[in-house]
Amino acid sequence: MRCKTMAIATTVFMMFTTGCSTLEKAVYRPDINQGNYLTASDVAKVHTGMTQQQVAYVLGTPMMQDPFGTQTWFYVFRQQPGHKTITQQTLTLTFNSAGILTDIQNKPALAQ
Repeated sequence: MRCKTMAIATTVFMMFTTGCSTLEKAVYRPDINQGNYLTASDVAKVHTGMTQQQVAYVLGTPMMQDPFGTQTWFYVFRQQPGHKTITQQTLTLTFNSAGILTDIQNKPALAQ
């Protein structure tokens, strides 16, 4: 009798502990998108030699500018789909003192 009670208690305990992990997946979590959404075709339009105004016309205003006086713009897009891992794409544009685009860094690169 004692063995039967112990088996039932163990079974109930296992159902409660494993049930929580499956309940986690059943709860709805919305997709969260933050930042500048850029398509590969928009990024392909940007090239060195463009002015800041031309880049802003093509891509919009950057999410962040370097606060220390260098002419660096950051376009950041962060995506957190429901129960999946978070992904982030960062486009970094560097301008010279005259406001001309000199360097483009796209990490991770947007696929075309």
